[in-house]
Amino acid sequence: MDGLVNWMFEADTGKRKAQIQQAIQCGPDRVKDCPQEIQVFFKTLQPAPTWIDFDLIEEGIRFTHSSGLAAGYVLRDLALMGGYLLSGFNQSLIMTGALNKGTSRRIAETGKWWIDCTEPHGLRPQGPGYQSTLNVRLVHSLVRRGLNKRADWDHSHWALPLSQIDMVATYLGFSVVMLVGLRKLGFPILPRESTAVIHLWSYACWLMGVEEQWLVKSEAEGFVLLNHTYMTQSKPDENSKELAEALSKEPLERTYPRFERAQRKLSYHLHLGMSRYFLGREKMQQLGFKDQGIPWLTLASNVPRPAIYCAGHFLPGMRPHQQRRGRKAQLAMLTAMFGDEDHGLIAPDRNHPAHIDTGN
Repeated sequence: MDGLVNWMFEADTGKRKAQIQQAIQCGPDRVKDCPQEIQVFFKTLQPAPTWIDFDLIEEGIRFTHSSGLAAGYVLRDLALMGGYLLSGFNQSLIMTGALNKGTSRRIAETGKWWIDCTEPHGLRPQGPGYQSTLNVRLVHSLVRRGLNKRADWDHSHWALPLSQIDMVATYLGFSVVMLVGLRKLGFPILPRESTAVIHLWSYACWLMGVEEQWLVKSEAEGFVLLNHTYMTQSKPDENSKELAEALSKEPLERTYPRFERAQRKLSYHLHLGMSRYFLGREKMQQLGFKDQGIPWLTLASNVPRPAIYCAGHFLPGMRPHQQRRGRKAQLAMLTAMFGDEDHGLIAPDRNHPAHIDTGN
C-alpha cells in the first residue's frame, strides 16, 4: 500500500485516489482503464492465500456474535485502555488527534470496522469487512507518509509510525486479548472457537498489511508474541493519561433513545469499572485514575453473565438465537456511539496527516 500511495502522489492525486477507492469497493476489473499499479497491488490479495479457511472464519464470526456486548467490553476496556499503558504505540494517536479529540467518533469508527469484519462473509472480496480493512490500510499508509515527513516525529525514539510491531499488537488485541478477556468474564471457550477467532483476525490483519511472518495459528502462540511486542514499549507517560481520560469520558457523549442522561452515567461507570476489573488498581493509577475502590456495579453485572452465556451457547437449539441477540446488542452499542452521525469510517480533515488536498 505504501508503494501505491507513492504512485498516487506522483500526479493526478485526486483522480488516482478515486480509482484506488473504486477498486477497493468494486474490484480492479470494474475500474475503467485500471492503472497497472492498482492491478499489481490487488494481485497481492487475490486469490486469497492457500492457508485461508473461509469456513473457519465464519465460525469465528458466529462466535463473536454469540459473545454479545461482552466482546465490546473486552476490546474497549481491556485491549484499548490497556494498550495506552504502552506509550510507544500512543504517539501516532496523539499526533493525529485520533483518540483525544472527538473520541466518541473515533471509537465508533473503529467499532464500525470491527462490525464490518464480523459480518457474515464480510471478509470475502468486496465484502464490507474487506472494503473497510483496505480503506483503513490506505489511511494507515497516508498517516505513515505524513508523520514520516514531520520534523517533530522522532524516528530515533519512536521508529517508523504505524510499524509492523504496532499493527501486530493491535491484531493480537482483537484476537488473543479478546479471548483472554472473555475468559476472565467467565466465558468457557472451546478450542475450536479459539482457533476460529485467531484465524478470523489473522486474515483480516493480513489484509491490513501485517506480514505473514507475524501471523499466528493458535492462541498460545499469539500470547507469546503479544508479550514480545510489550517488551518493545516504554512505560506509560502523560500522553497515556490523556488518552485514557478521553476514552473514559466517551460514554458521556453517547446517544440513547430513552433516559439518555441516566444511561450515559451508567455506561460511564460500567466501562470504567470494567477497566478496573481487567487491569487492576495499580495499572489504572498509572493511567491517571484515582482509586475508586472495588467496582461493585461492574462485578454485580458480571455475575449472571457466564450462566446466561452458557445457557444460550450449549442448550440444544439456543445458539442461533444467542447469536442474533448478541449481534443486535453489538449493533445497538455502535449506534449509541455514532449518535446522529453517519456510520462511516474515518474521513481525515485538513489537520489530519492522512488528509489529501485535491484542490477541491
